Amino acid sequence: MFTRDACMGAVSLCLTALLSRDGALAQDITHFGFGSPATQQELAQFFAIPPDGRGLPPGSGDATKGAKIYAQNCASCHGDHLEGNPAKGVGGDKLIGGRGSLATKTPIKTVESYWPYATTLFDYVKRAMPFNAPGSLSDDDVYSVVAYILAQATIIKPTETMNATTLPKVAMPNRDGFEPDPRPEVQLYR
Repeated sequence: MFTRDACMGAVSLCLTALLSRDGALAQDITHFGFGSPATQQELAQFFAIPPDGRGLPPGSGDATKGAKIYAQNCASCHGDHLEGNPAKGVGGDKLIGGRGSLATKTPIKTVESYWPYATTLFDYVKRAMPFNAPGSLSDDDVYSVVAYILAQATIIKPTETMNATTLPKVAMPNRDGFEPDPRPEVQLYR
């Protein structure tokens, strides 16, 4: 039977032997010999929309169209009325409600109660939703779903159109609930 010290000693001895072999393995460790530098086109699929909306794509959507897209792509996880559906076992977070609950013993973190910027909602839906096909919604579809969620949360009027100009102007209920990051390198994103 080996003891922990004996095993560690054996591993150390093997690594020393391998690394001292003309330094060949040490060189191999720093370069794996696969992959290639990412192109600008490949990098373009990774984005983060800051609060001021820089980088929002062209397009638009409204709550009426968003209700249809939500029913087809979102309701199975988030519920027919944005109430959440954790029993399905696929996340299914509640999307609306919970205003004023964050300082209580039972906070409810939703788009309505927690998220400080509407642009974050667009960014998240665009990249990560729907759960079974992330990134599959068109920009118009994402604007529409976002408009629907915001309208159901009574953050915007159901008749408002969301686009690259109007979305950053939406005043989220918890906009002032966060402290700004004072680091200078973060200023690039404000």
